[in-house]
Amino acid sequence: MRGHELTTARIQAVEGLPVSTPAAAWCQAASLLSDRELIVAADALMRRHNPVLGLDDLLDEVAARPGTREVRRLRRALQSAAPRTDSVAETLLRLDARDAGLPPFEVNAEIRDAYGRFLAYGDLVHAPTKVLLEYDGQQHRLDDRQYSRDVERLDDLAAAGWRVIRVNRSHRGTARRWILERVRTTLLERGWHPEPSQMVAERGRK
Repeated sequence: MRGHELTTARIQAVEGLPVSTPAAAWCQAASLLSDRELIVAADALMRRHNPVLGLDDLLDEVAARPGTREVRRLRRALQSAAPRTDSVAETLLRLDARDAGLPPFEVNAEIRDAYGRFLAYGDLVHAPTKVLLEYDGQQHRLDDRQYSRDVERLDDLAAAGWRVIRVNRSHRGTARRWILERVRTTLLERGWHPEPSQMVAERGRK
């Protein structure tokens, strides 16, 4: 069992019991979590549906503890965290894309056609090239109503010029690298030009 050092604490009452606030608990967990786990936890707190808190809450909490041992890691995690995520799998896909040297993707962005008609919320959106990464969880396969909506939505997106690349839990290890390379090729074909820092990341990955 691993413990962590508690230097500051913000407390709130839950059913009469004193507990740390969610933002404080996230900061305290830094001694127990990896950098990637910290980002995943931050994303989960700021999730799209029923968020626990917002980015400003986490930023304020980190700013309130400048002398703590983990403050640099906390600040770094918040630079990579994103509000409005829907799942851990979605966060991990975004981080894998970043680590592969791909451009930033907007999380759960609203997509409209040329006439302003709403088409979809995209999981990971690169608007300049109209490339969309979609993580398909189990509900996409098992729910008939969800599957029908997905088919209609994909048709609408294709008609509006979007290229949708679907990722699921089978894309692990070599398959994960393959799908990200496919994303890279698609982005390049659609006019994306990597920044020097992204080219360095790509060379490091190889």
